[in-house]
Amino acid sequence: MSTPDIIKDFPRVSPEDVAQASQYQPAIFSDIAGRRGALHGRIQALRPRMKVAGPAFTVEVRPGDNLMIHAALSLAKPGDVLVVDGKGDQTSALMGTIMMTAARQLGLAGVILDGAVRDSLEIDEMDYPVFSVGTNPNGPTKNNGGRIGHPISCGGVTVRPGDLVIGDADGVVVVERVQLPALLPLAAHKVQAEAKRIAAIKTGDTAAKWLTASLVTAGVLKEGEVL
Repeated sequence: MSTPDIIKDFPRVSPEDVAQASQYQPAIFSDIAGRRGALHGRIQALRPRMKVAGPAFTVEVRPGDNLMIHAALSLAKPGDVLVVDGKGDQTSALMGTIMMTAARQLGLAGVILDGAVRDSLEIDEMDYPVFSVGTNPNGPTKNNGGRIGHPISCGGVTVRPGDLVIGDADGVVVVERVQLPALLPLAAHKVQAEAKRIAAIKTGDTAAKWLTASLVTAGVLKEGEVL
């Protein structure tokens, strides 16, 4: 029996885990997950201040066609992040002010598109989190189907429905739903450890010592050599 193109229900990261995860930068999760999970740098916040975190509601569309995104808006749940595999196409916008307004009114936490958007000034005024490959004033078609609630490839990374997606000015990182609970304590530990390192670098000649140690580790300097 074939799998339907639209899967409405799937397990999601819990709201409690999303709230905890949102305290950390995406870079923290990338580091503790083995330097994996970051979407291609072409997918950026429409404005640097924008941040998003929530379970992925996945959509796959044909390049330049947003028919299935309309369907996804009617099916996604409050708190979901709409994550769209738009094949990296920049020849037309997949979403604009009207659809973003609908997404916000429906309680979606934000939108991540491997594709273009338009009406960027209006979206900026909405202060709604949108991540995309850029903008294009050309509108989309509404002729082709797609898939909802399936694993997709977005920015070169597999995104499964219900995975955590978290983004800020640095970009977007995906954390597998089943791995998130175990990673949250590691995220807290890494933030604490980095805070201590930064504080130490700011004192006395520690910055030079830290840089020397890093260069020794990298093989640029030999043990005992100094800058």
